[in-house]
Amino acid sequence: MSDEVNPVGGTGEAVSAQPEPSAKKSLAKNLVFYTLARLALFASLAAIIMAIGSVAVDEFPLLLAMVLALLLSLPLSMVLFKSMRMAVNKDIATVDQTRRAHRENLEAKLRGEVE
Repeated sequence: MSDEVNPVGGTGEAVSAQPEPSAKKSLAKNLVFYTLARLALFASLAAIIMAIGSVAVDEFPLLLAMVLALLLSLPLSMVLFKSMRMAVNKDIATVDQTRRAHRENLEAKLRGEVE
């Protein structure tokens, strides 16, 4: 991929912009792992809160434990799973870049500027 400007007004990337199947597969895999990690964190925090609540009080409400676990898991997941989140963001950027380049190439073909 070159950075030279073509007559269409874009870069040379638009001509050879086929979406990489490996980028989409990588995005799907990383997104599934990140989602499962966040759900596991939420479930474990809810279980810990329920256990602590059961010791402190006779019956601790499950809904309250889930709300507390949700509030705690949001910032914790930002810190604990930073590398996973960065990998997902990188994959999204790659897929979006190839999609955008493919779209620009298609629009140029429809205008008759590129064959």
